Amino acid sequence: MTTTRRPLGSLSVSPLCLGGNVFGWTADEAESFAVLDAYVTGGGNFIDTADAYSAWVPGNKGGESETVIGDWLAARGNRDDVVIATKVGAHPDLKGLSADTIKKAVEGSLRRLRTDHIDLYYTHYDDESLEVGEFLTVLDDLVRAGKVREIAASNISARRLEEALTFSEREGLARYVAVQPQYNLVSRDTYEGELADVVARHGLGAVPYYALASGFLTGKYRPGTDVDSARSGEAAAYLATERGVRVLAALDAVAAAHGAEVATVALAWLAARPTVTAPIASARTTAQLPALLAVQGLRLSAEELTSLDEASA
Repeated sequence: MTTTRRPLGSLSVSPLCLGGNVFGWTADEAESFAVLDAYVTGGGNFIDTADAYSAWVPGNKGGESETVIGDWLAARGNRDDVVIATKVGAHPDLKGLSADTIKKAVEGSLRRLRTDHIDLYYTHYDDESLEVGEFLTVLDDLVRAGKVREIAASNISARRLEEALTFSEREGLARYVAVQPQYNLVSRDTYEGELADVVARHGLGAVPYYALASGFLTGKYRPGTDVDSARSGEAAAYLATERGVRVLAALDAVAAAHGAEVATVALAWLAARPTVTAPIASARTTAQLPALLAVQGLRLSAEELTSLDEASA
């Protein structure tokens, strides 16, 4: 199956990015391979991970997700058909963005991913102990060496993003082409405003994480329900807010009008936002994928988008 692609720097990506945080955590290798296969069959080509995934799990040390993805790429022989994004700076043994840290981290990621290049390499968190030029110079070296195709930033302030883009332009270095902010219908101020303005002004793409608010925006969390999920506590907290209840009601109405899943509508709202290239959503099982992939074909009307805007304000 083919689907519409969206430009992200020199890359061409599907309008749904598959989150790899669950691989090696709540999804074992067999489940992960099945999800990856179904995602690609469903038209997706954009996979997001990080060298720190999933270091928070007892017994894991970080890199588990990259290893699963690398083994899948090797088994399927499809490296050139997918866009792989990973991140540097949050691995327990390689924190921050010093030159040495980045150089060691990228080699580890390349080895685990079983590839000679990373398509999109994010600074996982900004390292404000450093001037932006210190890590941008190293990232530019990686691009020139062919180890990285494009660079991006996750969890960065508007001020530092502006500084980074200005430095890259002035020095003729690789520049960030994307940002990965927390952004969804119940978390809008984490992106909208100054950060989104910088992204728009410089023509970057946003690739939002927590696109479904830890599962809350799938609609499976309702008053009186008990959901078996590693993230149920975070999601259930939104039910306690007036906005959370309003958003669910608005999502239900739009979903009913389209005969669509609530999750699909939540992702479609995000995909339609100015500057958003592709929201990130993860699936622990193949059964969770169809509702996510359906965003590729769902277009909401101006009235529907407005109703969701107002409910989430």
